[in-house]
Formats: sequence, C-alpha cells, structure tokens
Amino acid sequence: MNRLSFHFLVTYNTKVFFYVFVLLWAACEGKIKLPENIKVPAIFAFGDSIVDQGNNNGIKTLIKSNFKPYGKDFEGGVSTGRFGNGKTPPDLIAEELGITELIPAYLDPNLKLEDLKKGVSFASGGSGYVPETAKLASVISLSDQLELFKEYIGKLKGAVGEEETNNILTNSIHLVVAGSDDLANTYFTLGVSKFYDINSYTDLMVSSASSFIQEIYKLGARRIAVFSIPPIGCLPAQRTLAGGGVRMCVENYNQAAQLVNSKFSSEFDSLAEKLPQSKVVFIDIYNPLLDLIQMPQNYGFEVADRGCCGTGNIEVVILCNKYSGTCPDDTKYLFWDSYHPTEKGYRVLVDEILQNYVNRFI
Repeated sequence: MNRLSFHFLVTYNTKVFFYVFVLLWAACEGKIKLPENIKVPAIFAFGDSIVDQGNNNGIKTLIKSNFKPYGKDFEGGVSTGRFGNGKTPPDLIAEELGITELIPAYLDPNLKLEDLKKGVSFASGGSGYVPETAKLASVISLSDQLELFKEYIGKLKGAVGEEETNNILTNSIHLVVAGSDDLANTYFTLGVSKFYDINSYTDLMVSSASSFIQEIYKLGARRIAVFSIPPIGCLPAQRTLAGGGVRMCVENYNQAAQLVNSKFSSEFDSLAEKLPQSKVVFIDIYNPLLDLIQMPQNYGFEVADRGCCGTGNIEVVILCNKYSGTCPDDTKYLFWDSYHPTEKGYRVLVDEILQNYVNRFI
C-alpha cells in the first residue's frame, strides 16, 4: 500500500460526529413521545459513513466495513456495512421515534416495501460536499445520492401512490451528514490546500451543501437536519498522523472545522427563511463531542483518545479487521475505530444533544 492510500484510509472519515440525532425530542422510557398532531413516518439519510448503512458494500471501493470486527455488537454479530460495532444514528433515531428498529441502506438487495415506507439511507462512506472527495474514495457522491433519492421516490409512488408519498416526504426527518472528509482528506491530506486557501475552500463546501439541501427540498423534503463538522483534529487517527509524538489534538484542523461551521450556520438559517414551510436545522455536534473527548469520565467512558479496534490509533476500514483484535470492553471506549464512535458513544451524544433541539422540528 502506498503512502497516499495509507493516509487516505486513516483520514477518510472524520465524521465522528454523528451520533447526534435522536436529537429531535425528549425521550420517555426509551421512546420519544411526540405531540399527537406531529408525525414522523420515516428517516432518510444522506452523506458519509456516519449514516452509511451499507451502501458501499456493493461498489468498488476500499471504504467498506462489511467484515469483522465491524458489527460485533449488532444483532447476531453481523457485519452489515455500518461503520461501527452496532447501531448507528439513523437506527437510533428511528428506534427512539418508534418508527422501526433499523434503517436499511437503499442499495441493500433485500430491501422490502415496508422499508421504503419507513426510510432508507442513501449515504456512502468517504463522500463529501465537494465532488472531488467522493471521486477520491471511489464512492457515491451527493449528486449520485440525489439520483438514488429520485429513484426511490418513483418506487414509493408506485407502491403507495402520490399523495401518501408526498405525506411521507413532507413529515419525515432528512439527515445530512458530510464535510469531514472534505477537510481531512481532500484539503489537508491530499494537498488541495496548495490551490485553495481555507477561506475559499470552506466557501466551496458551503455552496455545495446549500445546493444539495435546496435540491432535496425541491423533491419534497421539509424537515432537514444538517450536522456540523466535528472537532476533526481530535479524532484518534488525526492525532496519530498530525498530532506529534504525544498525539495532541491538531489545532489547525479544528480551526478549519469551526470556520466552516460558522459559515454553515449562517447559510442554513438563511435557507430556513427562504424555503417555504421548511425546517432546516443546523445541529452543532462540534462542542458536545469536544466536551466528551476532553472529559470522557463525566459520561461513563475511560478512553477517548483511541479506538477499540487494534491499537486504536490508526485502524479504520480495512485496517480494522479480524486480525487487528479489539479491546476487552468497548463500552469503556468513546470510539470504535480511529474515526467512528461506538454505539454507546452515539447514544450518549444523542442524549447530550437532545435537550438543545427538542422543539426545532415541531
């Protein structure tokens, strides 16, 4: 494996963030109780590996996780292509809202009609807002995810009719989770910084993200949750690659994430006002995740600077495999591999963030 491929594998996913979204309302006995007039029939997801439920399984790319030890704590210990040890944010959101237990990948060959009605993920691990990011990883770009969404809508109309399809699209939650790979891989690792300054590049990210949100709005999405970039400089792999001998958080990476987040916030607030009947909500996961990384003991974790898989410093996707070994107890770890949280990590983050967004989609 050449140096470029190695760097890509260990930096590709900075997305750790995600966990976030069961963030919609307050939970009661494990299930979120919505007002009787509020219905959320389905969950849809677009973006990168945080919400990829297995779409990368059937495409030619190195960015896959359909092998052990991924899925160690999933139902039956099956490696489904989810980038973690168990359930991921789309599953947790659907579970808490009482929709269904699992959200499948749209490209799952075993997809059923009932799945279509309750939501699917179009996301692809390694993708990003900037088109070059998906090309680099040989994964499904956001523009291609949009085409899959259109195809899905056609199938749903054929199954339940146009009126019910419109009802599902209007009232469902559409998760958009991307941008980490644009910074960690395309900008910092592959030298795009030689051609763009960080201000220009983050402008490009914001423009691409805004266009995508407007496109899914045109197709019927109204409740749209857009997640911020996490503190990518504090992810285990980034600490290893650029944090020096003591693996400190990489400050310029975090500063880049904060810059694009500030631009995202302004742009999405503007979209929410411009798009009639829309609820475009920008969700800050940067600060909650940073707090969890800096003070893991406050949340019941013992290890937050490395993952459970292998040494935890560098292993991700094919570097985290059946020969890598795993930690004795992944419930003590915030991260499963060097990029993605454990299922427990996702759940804790969800609970932490819920209170800040309890009424935004009602």
